[in-house]
Amino acid sequence: MLKCRTVWKKLAPLARDSSTLSRQSVRRAGLTNGSAVRVPATHMSSGSAGGGGENKLYVLLVGAACLGGGIYAYRTVKGDQQRYMERMAEISSRPHKAASQKTTIPSQSEPPAVEATETEAVPEPKLQAALSPEEPSPPAPDAEAAAPCESAEPLPADEPVVGASPEEAAEPPAAPVVEEAADSSPASPSVPSHAPYLLIGGGTASFAAARSIRARDPGARVLIVTEESDLPYMRPPLSKELWFSDDPGVTETLRFKQWNGKERSIYFQPLSFYIHPEEFNSAENGGVAVLTGKKVIHMDVRGNKVKLDDDTEISYDKCLIATGGMPRNLQAIERAGEDVTKRTTLFRKIDDFKSLDKVSRSISSITIIGGGFLGSELACALGRRSTESGLEVIQMFPEKGNMGKVLPEYLSNWTTEKVKKEGVKIISEALVKSVNYKDDKLEIQLKDGRLVKTDHIVAAVGLEPNCDLAKSAGLEVDSDFGGFRVNAELQARSNIWVAGDAACFYDIRLGRRRVEHHDHAVVSGRLAGENMTGASKPYWHQSMFWSDLGPDVGYEAIGIVDSSLPTVGVFAKATAKDTPKAATEKSGTGIRSESETEDTAVSPVASSTPAPAVEQHKDGYGKGVIFYLRDKVVVGIILWNVFNRMPIARKIIKDGEEHADLNEVAKLFNIHED
Repeated sequence: MLKCRTVWKKLAPLARDSSTLSRQSVRRAGLTNGSAVRVPATHMSSGSAGGGGENKLYVLLVGAACLGGGIYAYRTVKGDQQRYMERMAEISSRPHKAASQKTTIPSQSEPPAVEATETEAVPEPKLQAALSPEEPSPPAPDAEAAAPCESAEPLPADEPVVGASPEEAAEPPAAPVVEEAADSSPASPSVPSHAPYLLIGGGTASFAAARSIRARDPGARVLIVTEESDLPYMRPPLSKELWFSDDPGVTETLRFKQWNGKERSIYFQPLSFYIHPEEFNSAENGGVAVLTGKKVIHMDVRGNKVKLDDDTEISYDKCLIATGGMPRNLQAIERAGEDVTKRTTLFRKIDDFKSLDKVSRSISSITIIGGGFLGSELACALGRRSTESGLEVIQMFPEKGNMGKVLPEYLSNWTTEKVKKEGVKIISEALVKSVNYKDDKLEIQLKDGRLVKTDHIVAAVGLEPNCDLAKSAGLEVDSDFGGFRVNAELQARSNIWVAGDAACFYDIRLGRRRVEHHDHAVVSGRLAGENMTGASKPYWHQSMFWSDLGPDVGYEAIGIVDSSLPTVGVFAKATAKDTPKAATEKSGTGIRSESETEDTAVSPVASSTPAPAVEQHKDGYGKGVIFYLRDKVVVGIILWNVFNRMPIARKIIKDGEEHADLNEVAKLFNIHED
């Protein structure tokens, strides 16, 4: 009615003017014709003599205004009712634990940030008081806002939305929640229906993110979903220390002795560290729960939910994809048939370690295909076992020497000799043509005509990033390096981050990269966890990686280490402390990158001992530094039997300067000290 009166106040003067002008025109016409003209009774008039015309006009205008207002009110109420029913349908899909939790209020959609105003803010205490103390707030619908915005940090779902429209703010209170719709997927009793923080993958990156989230948000509820049947664990010992254990039950205990003699478990934390999935919503102080043996097969980015392989759906507020990678296989093995594939190990998980350990104790010959880190480490480990059991260990690769894609040729040749001394038969420049099973033996036919017979094959030919969720989630996969493309904050889309082997990130010094390192998984997972809680920090860390050929020879590397690049090596005589075993004794940990920090190193005082000229290629390389150059700038560094100096190498790459004399740069590592 207020709107009707306002409209009438504006239209009434116009009506009166029109009525007066009409009367005057009629009178003039009558005078012109020489006779009096009678004004019709139904004509509008400003006086009472007109027969009440203006009252009828008033009624007509009021009626029109009321009709328009009624239509507007009907459409508004209808729209509010529709939004209300949709919101209630969404909330009703969530199971509630008790009858007292059967009522709630719908959360309000998050409007664009440009419309936010303080005067329209929903009072926070009122909203929080209406929520159940144990039930997390429903996530805001991602209506038309799911465009790939990589830098914007969304509001947490449990915070009141600033700038809600008056219609949404005035929504009626919720009715009791109805039973779950018949067409929705029922959640398993042990699977939470909603997780404020959902981490897909149970590896190093995922655990590092969970620990980081809990550090910044002590009451956070974090749910890890992993395909494996094990709790989060570290992978490096699977190809290193576990093979050197003297415990006959190591495959069951998964405890190993580090090079320094200290014992530890392969698992990051014991079972008591985690909360049970059934207690996920009721845990007073939150916690980390792990769903083992579950695979996420579909992501609904707009609806902020995922579907598991058993059709269970889990909604989330923030999600991390840390799916890692899958070991590659050779096409010659894949097309060879079941007799060959069941006698082939693709080494990656705990089950692979257990299986290979068992197989290696019951056969007479095993062949490792691949000359990289994994292949060379397994060759050394099994080679040492061969001296006791008589197992024949063969390692073949297409390069001229071990780790030929990484190390300069002279150092690769030296490493090959080291592996041979461990009891391994080396077959270099080997390209596999076909594999067959004949007379209880696997026959590996090489392209140059050589034939190798063996009982079992270990294919260690690289890793393929697991990007199965890219299609359903609408996420971009890098065509050059593989993996999900993310921005500097490791964000793929709003509310979605990626860390670890599956992340293709932009390195401010070295360009876009994808890294398969334990240290990268730790640091990228930790940073992703921080950003999921609102830190908005860029990833600037230069991750390191390391490899040990037993307890006496090891190296640490950083940046781009590619043997096709020009290299400069500076070496010195090694001492008893220049071994992986001595390095772990000094740092107190077998996972050397755990002592790493993101702090920028300050250049130390260089050794006063004069550095010799770059040593020529010779048989012994005790310890040293190898610089990898691109356009005369150092882009990668290997520290050969030089440990705990990685911050110095990190600073050299970060500076990105051209060095005239790398002998002087090598002094920073003090490799010439006794």
